[in-house]
Amino acid sequence: MKRLFLVLSAVMFVFVLAACGQTTTTSTTSGTTTSGTTTSGTTTTTTTQPPVTVLNWNIGAEPQYIDPTLNGASDGGDVISQTFEGLTREKNGIVYPGIAETWEVSSDGLTVTFNLRQSKWSDGSNLTANDFIYGWKRGMNPETASEYAWIWEYTNIVGALEAVYEGGSLDDVGIEAPDDYTLVIHLTQRTEYIVSLLSFYHFMPIKESVVEDDIADGTWAIDPAKVVCNGAFVLTAYTTGDGLVLSKNANYWDAENVKLTQINGKFIDEDASAYYAYLQEELDVIPTVPAAMVPTLVAEDPEFYSFALLGTYYANFNMDDPILSNNKLRLALSYSINREEICETLAGGQIPAQGFVPVGFADHNGADFSTVAGDYGTVTDDSLFDEAVVLFAQAAGELGMTVEALRTALGGMVYLYNTSSGHQLVGEMLQAYWADNLGFTIQLQNQEWAVFQESRQNGEYDIARGGWLTDYMDPSGMLAIFTEGNAYNDPNYVSEAFDTLIAEAMSATTSALHFEKLYDAQEVLMADMPVIPIYYYADILMVQSYVKGWTRSVLGTIDLTHAYIEGK
Repeated sequence: MKRLFLVLSAVMFVFVLAACGQTTTTSTTSGTTTSGTTTSGTTTTTTTQPPVTVLNWNIGAEPQYIDPTLNGASDGGDVISQTFEGLTREKNGIVYPGIAETWEVSSDGLTVTFNLRQSKWSDGSNLTANDFIYGWKRGMNPETASEYAWIWEYTNIVGALEAVYEGGSLDDVGIEAPDDYTLVIHLTQRTEYIVSLLSFYHFMPIKESVVEDDIADGTWAIDPAKVVCNGAFVLTAYTTGDGLVLSKNANYWDAENVKLTQINGKFIDEDASAYYAYLQEELDVIPTVPAAMVPTLVAEDPEFYSFALLGTYYANFNMDDPILSNNKLRLALSYSINREEICETLAGGQIPAQGFVPVGFADHNGADFSTVAGDYGTVTDDSLFDEAVVLFAQAAGELGMTVEALRTALGGMVYLYNTSSGHQLVGEMLQAYWADNLGFTIQLQNQEWAVFQESRQNGEYDIARGGWLTDYMDPSGMLAIFTEGNAYNDPNYVSEAFDTLIAEAMSATTSALHFEKLYDAQEVLMADMPVIPIYYYADILMVQSYVKGWTRSVLGTIDLTHAYIEGK
């Protein structure tokens, strides 16, 4: 039976929650069954725990970092979700209290006050508001060189933009701790998504004494002898290339409701191997399956889950290449693929992309951003194949080449992807579309995940697979990665018009103007086509039926805080 969970209504709820400045006073957790009997004035309490408390989980590729400040990938984010907790925690599109028990937004929307619960680090020391301030300023500090430093611009916290980009002082940033359990942030403008944004892993607290002087070194987070965290689990073993072990954190504020005592995380980035281990019940949770298995699993296996996800799968053009810098060529390559056929082949709930911003973001009128934006002339079927041929010939002329010479040049290029049967299948389909419609056969090459990330970030590719999941509930969380200098601007796209529109969107004083600028920004992006949007993500999981209590973020991060195993 297919399980396709729609999250759009939940996403809308998050917008309402943040926009209204609602004070939250309670959290929802999974309870433990308790029975009490009284004998001679003495009460004896018996806690019933599931008989099996170890969960085996394939994380996928080995994360580059599991340091919250330095991590920039979903695999690392999945681990951080188990080992750290921020002010808030988002589950299934709803924001719950985390370390902050309650929060208040001022009437003008410019001040948000978080009231922290009394909680501890995994080493038993007290966690205070200053631990958040240290972690946040570490993320802003240019010396840290965090890939996510750019996100501070979009928090609209006073002084954060200046600290990250303009040499401003970290002392002038608008975050303060009047006491150990109160954290106040000051904003330059009302920012409706701020509360949900602060659940993201980049905004976790960090204990300064653990990081010590080398603020840009994330090795402390994979060293069981050093690591100190504040989530439901703590790292107790790490083997490079193999996996890690997370053990229950006895000092977690909600430890009494954490049922797992241990999580064994494996680094298996080969889909078939992980799936085989799952079938043997050697793994309880896996994040991917072989692409060829998806149609059958969707139709027949109740343990296969496909979630609508706020992210886009795309192909990057290396905009520094003199041939790929031609706009008509990029449009021709985009118009000559059939996105509907790709999604039908993958059969995992993916939605053909008609723009870069996926389905699921509400604008100021409550309308879906993607629907209002339209397709910008980029259809999802095969109806522009003839137009692609015309554009290809025009591109050859503009480049001073014959059509055959252009085909030869492109035939010597490589489509780069990280090792995965799904990525390989998409690459093979792109290769076939371009061969059939435009007359050249691009080469395919795969790289191990860590190597691939470096190749893509360093511009060492011709065309490369890309994918982006938003970090907060606003389309700017998708579009802003293509501003000049952004660490995730892999195509090295440079457009003054686009950058100006994004800046105007983020400084807009009304929601209507904010979204007007974002609509215009996406129009510029789609006209320039530095990337080919292919589909909007569906998040795939396989979870054994005996695993209960797990949840996930609409951003795709799994949450095992209150998971347990029953009936194995």
